[in-house]
Amino acid sequence: MIRKQTKIKINQREINHKSEEKNMADYETQVVVIAGGPSGLSAAVQAAEDGAEVIVLEKAAAVGGAANMGMGPLGIGTKYQKQQMEDVTVEKAFNMFMEYTHYNVDARLVKRYFEQSAETIEWLEDMGVEFEGAYRYFPKSEPTWHIVKTDQGIGPRAASFMNKALYARAQELGVKVLLETPAKKIIMKDGKVAGVLATDKDGKEIEVACKAAIICTGGAGCNKEFIEKETGYKHGVDMFNFAIPGMMGDGLRMAWEAGADHLPVRIEQAAAIEGVDNLPGSVGNIMGQPNLLVNLQGKRVMNEDHMQNTTFLSNVCSHQKGRVCISIVDSSIAKYYMRNGVDNVSMVRPDPDVSDFADAIKMAQENGNEGLFIADTIEELAEMAGIDVDNLVDTVEEYNDFCDSVDEEFFKDKRYLRPITKAPFYGARIRPGGYGTVGGIRINENCEACDKDFEPVPGLYAAGADACNIYDDSYMFLLPGNSMGFAVNTGRIAGMSAAEYVEDED
Repeated sequence: MIRKQTKIKINQREINHKSEEKNMADYETQVVVIAGGPSGLSAAVQAAEDGAEVIVLEKAAAVGGAANMGMGPLGIGTKYQKQQMEDVTVEKAFNMFMEYTHYNVDARLVKRYFEQSAETIEWLEDMGVEFEGAYRYFPKSEPTWHIVKTDQGIGPRAASFMNKALYARAQELGVKVLLETPAKKIIMKDGKVAGVLATDKDGKEIEVACKAAIICTGGAGCNKEFIEKETGYKHGVDMFNFAIPGMMGDGLRMAWEAGADHLPVRIEQAAAIEGVDNLPGSVGNIMGQPNLLVNLQGKRVMNEDHMQNTTFLSNVCSHQKGRVCISIVDSSIAKYYMRNGVDNVSMVRPDPDVSDFADAIKMAQENGNEGLFIADTIEELAEMAGIDVDNLVDTVEEYNDFCDSVDEEFFKDKRYLRPITKAPFYGARIRPGGYGTVGGIRINENCEACDKDFEPVPGLYAAGADACNIYDDSYMFLLPGNSMGFAVNTGRIAGMSAAEYVEDED
């Protein structure tokens, strides 16, 4: 997908106050982008590059949204992959994705997103964004994660540098960004978008007249009631997704009220060790290795090698009693890792060094982490963790037999079969978690919000998490960077489509 090259700086038309006699809006523009995260900023920049007048309404005091804590977007067929001699083509990724989702998603949208993704990396580079390269998230994944280069090396919040570049480009193009101004309602007239109602930083209701609105509000990861109603999970009880302040589902509600079809909303799942935010890195690293994993009934539940894909792990946990699993190692396994480093690293935990584990896990317990257990016997560990004692004893005995031969239950690779024999024994609860909600607004490959009859709602567009219906029941973690990649690319597509629409409407 080659973007339009028109780059016209726009002088926004602003009307300071309503006139009751003339019933005029507070602001007038062509395109309103609701929220300024990566999808919203990308939509605003692309629409402005394509010649549209744009206003962004952002409820927070700064732009970037949840992506300020991320690291970078997906790219397929990029120069980085070619330089690294990695074979990741659009055809390969598309086929992987569609088979993974059993074709339960929009193939046209997936194809357009993937086909555009390499050019989007170049589009970002044109704004001054630099990338470290193309990376795997974990060993079994593909190198599609393009991590943004910072002045502090690879790590969390790298994508904030990308957001700063997008914001600077938006300002250069004359995009007006109204901070602390949450949108409240899409105004529809004669079946078309005619404006957006919002509240300014002083609490005053304002109206922005427009011909097109692009919803980019990032889902509802902070709305416990919404999550339970839409997904059945109880946040903080059996679901521990990120709860970014302000992510309340406002855009979903506005889109549905304006006539967009209400599709299923899901959690973008990735399991986590209970209390992981307060854990020393070595504890989470060791307890996330492919050792023995059981449920509360004391039974194994998966080939533990696949724990590295935390979406798979979250799915497994979601189907167990209490929606919880327990990872178990003994002191000999812990000592092996402390001497030699862990088996599997990831881009979140890239350091294999866990030499401080023994002290770190005790410190974590002392600091009140109730999801960690240290016991002198398997029976004691079972009682502490709420596991069926007899079943766990039998499971450990059987698992240890497998370690002397082959895993006859789930066929785990021999190199990860280490017996559980030597006290103390360590356990950690693993719970369903994730990044927030995805999906809810029906869109087509042009990011037009569509009604129940699959017809576009004139002037209404959606991008990013609000419209991310492409994973079906499981986040496609085998192609990492998908969350931010979908946000940036659908933001661009929505911006292109909206700019074309308002040009035709004039």
